[in-house]
Amino acid sequence: MRERRTVLIVIAAVVIAAAGFFVYRRTSAKKQAGAQREQAAQAAARAIPVVAAPVQRRDVPIYLDGLGNVAAFYTVTLRSQVDGRLDKVLFREGQQVRKGELLAQIDPRPFQNQLRQAEGALVRDRAQLAAAKVNLDRYRQLAAKKLIPQQQADDQAALVGQLEGTVAVDEATIASAKLNLEYSSIRSPIDGVTGVRIVDPGNLVHASDTNGLVVLTQLDPISVLFSLPQDDLARVTQELQQGMLTVEAWSRDGAQKLATGQLTLVDNQINANTATLRLKAVFPNSQKLLWPNQFVKSRLLLTTRKDALVVPATVPQRGPDGLFAYVIQPDQTVQPRNIEVDHTEGDLVILAKGLQEGEQVVVDGQNQLRAGAKVTPRQAGQPARTQREGEGPRADTPRTQRGPRQ
Repeated sequence: MRERRTVLIVIAAVVIAAAGFFVYRRTSAKKQAGAQREQAAQAAARAIPVVAAPVQRRDVPIYLDGLGNVAAFYTVTLRSQVDGRLDKVLFREGQQVRKGELLAQIDPRPFQNQLRQAEGALVRDRAQLAAAKVNLDRYRQLAAKKLIPQQQADDQAALVGQLEGTVAVDEATIASAKLNLEYSSIRSPIDGVTGVRIVDPGNLVHASDTNGLVVLTQLDPISVLFSLPQDDLARVTQELQQGMLTVEAWSRDGAQKLATGQLTLVDNQINANTATLRLKAVFPNSQKLLWPNQFVKSRLLLTTRKDALVVPATVPQRGPDGLFAYVIQPDQTVQPRNIEVDHTEGDLVILAKGLQEGEQVVVDGQNQLRAGAKVTPRQAGQPARTQREGEGPRADTPRTQRGPRQ
């Protein structure tokens, strides 16, 4: 009897403890849920700072970018056209020279002697020709009177013809000697800049030398060869039919524009290995910012999209239903709206549809937003205000430092 009473007491104690634990757990859960609801309500009521920008209409230039290589407009290896001793070098390495300027002098005396010999031979042969012509006239008169055989007059005519040929050869020899004498003075064939001197004065130079004396390059104007994907060929040729296209040369990192020129050539074949098309542009280069073999970023201005509807490139967001943008409502809340992008050009996006001119859209801070969230927008370019205690992260905080949206 006593053992049964003890068991009942133990069972009753266990039931009472279990009931108390259940009541405690239920009360704690209600308090926790209430606290979470309160936190959610506070989060929903707190305005999220974002960067905003208006949807604008503007003219947008459309560029095609490619990696380019600068090439001299003309490159000439200056060589001697005659054999002789190099007496003088009249240029400095790196000097700007003009077309026709004297750059080097080969010993001219052998060519002067050849010219005098040819001129002397011409005088001699002209005198012989004159005498032969006088005799020919005499022989013809005598032959007409049957005083000498006709054969003698014919032979004299042949001699006159031979001497006329000799005089013509002498005149050609003189012209050749004058040309060789002119070649002994080596002049610049182009406007350009001299490179490293290859031969020093005192050396014998020959017309057969392959290295030459110096390399001249024309730097103004200057050319840039660049490549574009073959898929751009149709658009380039279509725009070329409307007129000349402008090409900009930028530094390889894209930080500095070096020159603006014109597209002059679309290559007549596509590189089958790389599926690219080579193009050539010519640039004025008076400041010498472009240099042969320099790598540059080439930007071909294909066309200008007039009165296009644009937003910053950071506005479009990708969701389950495609691209959308957060539009700021008059009550300072945001609503997502589906958009279609026509073209992306640099830091701008050209819209096909979805937004209207003048509407405010969120540029930065989208990762904290949801439909109906209240925001505190500031225009792009305005300084961000100091974050106060209890506020969420500012919209200009780097994305890698922001917490995920709860």
